[in-house]
Amino acid sequence: MSQNLSILSKARAEYQPKLPVALRNGPLKVTIEKGEATESVRDQDAIKSLFPNTYGAPVLSFGESENPVIMGNEVNVGVVLSGGQAPGGHNVIAGIFDAIKANQGGSKLYGFLGGPSGLENAEYIEIDRLLMDQYRNTGGFDIIGSGRTKLETTEQFDKCIETAKKLKLDAIVIIGGDDSNTNGAILAEYFKSKNVSCSVIGVPKTIDGDLKNEYVETSFGFDTAVKTYSEMIGNIQRDANSAKKYWHFIKLMGRSASHIGLEAALQTQPNICIISEEVKEKGQTLGQVIDGIADIVAARAAAGKNFGVALIPEGLVEFIPEFGVLIGELNEALAHHEEEIKAAGETPEMVVVMPKYLTAESATLLQSLPVSIQAQLMLDRDPHGNVQVSLIETEKLVIEMVAKNLAARSDFKGAFAALNHFFGYEGRCAAPSNFDADYCYALGYSAAVLALNSMTGYMSSVRNLTQGIENWQAGGIPITMMMNIERRHGEDKPVIQKALVELDAAPFKYFVERRDQWAQEEAYTYPGPIQYWGPTEVADQTNFTIKLERGAM
Repeated sequence: MSQNLSILSKARAEYQPKLPVALRNGPLKVTIEKGEATESVRDQDAIKSLFPNTYGAPVLSFGESENPVIMGNEVNVGVVLSGGQAPGGHNVIAGIFDAIKANQGGSKLYGFLGGPSGLENAEYIEIDRLLMDQYRNTGGFDIIGSGRTKLETTEQFDKCIETAKKLKLDAIVIIGGDDSNTNGAILAEYFKSKNVSCSVIGVPKTIDGDLKNEYVETSFGFDTAVKTYSEMIGNIQRDANSAKKYWHFIKLMGRSASHIGLEAALQTQPNICIISEEVKEKGQTLGQVIDGIADIVAARAAAGKNFGVALIPEGLVEFIPEFGVLIGELNEALAHHEEEIKAAGETPEMVVVMPKYLTAESATLLQSLPVSIQAQLMLDRDPHGNVQVSLIETEKLVIEMVAKNLAARSDFKGAFAALNHFFGYEGRCAAPSNFDADYCYALGYSAAVLALNSMTGYMSSVRNLTQGIENWQAGGIPITMMMNIERRHGEDKPVIQKALVELDAAPFKYFVERRDQWAQEEAYTYPGPIQYWGPTEVADQTNFTIKLERGAM
């Protein structure tokens, strides 16, 4: 890491993250309260049969002990960064590091390089204090790197056991999203079945915001990423309102849920924000979505306003029912017949052979799309079997179809000049907000407490987040309680259930009550840069979504 730090970097390095009360006196003064046995959110019998050794564990809550501190035993802990980057990952590692060192100074933290493959292949470094101190409160995952290797075979699990034995690991902490934590739960179950004493613990990471429930109120990185995107959206809105001649269509990262789009809309109040979950609930076709957007463009043009800002969720096409069916059928076809399909040649040739694997409706839809979109829909799936929606240029497709829709309207006399943007990677590695810096450090510290107490198959949890850090509640939740069965790679698989935008919840209702006004007026708000220090009401605010969900505004 460069020693030529900016003034901001130096200031962030000196920031001391805050901890929940139960953790402030170190891991040796933490008590653990166990709740009732738990069940998975769905498919209980199937999940229980797949996880006989770890299913049904209780929710854990941490408290503060009054017993005198006695030095703990030395422990060895390994840490893995899995999947896409999210602001605050380095602080999770810092929390783990500080906790195990407070337990016993001779404890060691190993970082596996390049994600789960580093664990599988025993590629690692020891993270010492000098290295750790260079990365506190910084964005990115560059301390050890990340990767998307899926741990799913017995051979891979056995290699992980070899690594654990080589380093004499007491615990492995996997920092990742829903798929990565699912892998962690499967690994924990395998270790338990083989009587391997190494615990496996997860930490909830994803800027998408779709790893959440009663005990995981938000995944880390979401707060920072949306504040970063909202700053840029605000800048574009200011430009649109100044030039008054362009429509800006902004695709926002979020593979399978619209949490980022909704939160960004609450922060910036754009003219249009499409919520994928609403589109699916209403059963809207692509044409109906385009009609709704074109109606707003035309109404603003009639008022002399040939400009505006529209937010488009990255995963929109998966939620349009006809597209969702098409993608599902493509997933099945590519899972079982990829070699034959790819052998046909380029995209037009592949489209010709696809109808034999699709319903007539899906084949017609696929054939009606621009070749560029056809190609993007048939790209190789990611390691978890998901279509790579970030590579589908949805915003360009929407612009093209809105333009055609307006051109067909005899009463449209305005102008439609559109620009497209994709905000994704810009937010994944931003320096964490104060909230994420604190939250991630607490998650890491809690993960270490779980490790020190040999709690395997658990996810670190810090909740009650809108009530001030004095009231934050740390603990752990069994990963199996978040699981259900879903179709992946043509097979039924246990996975953590994704949390989508709830249409009957406060954040969406708040948005619906205001969006008609935002459509016609310039109600734009301009959040500006993330504030790291200053008045508490500026620097330490949580996002709109969590405040509305928890009744804090």
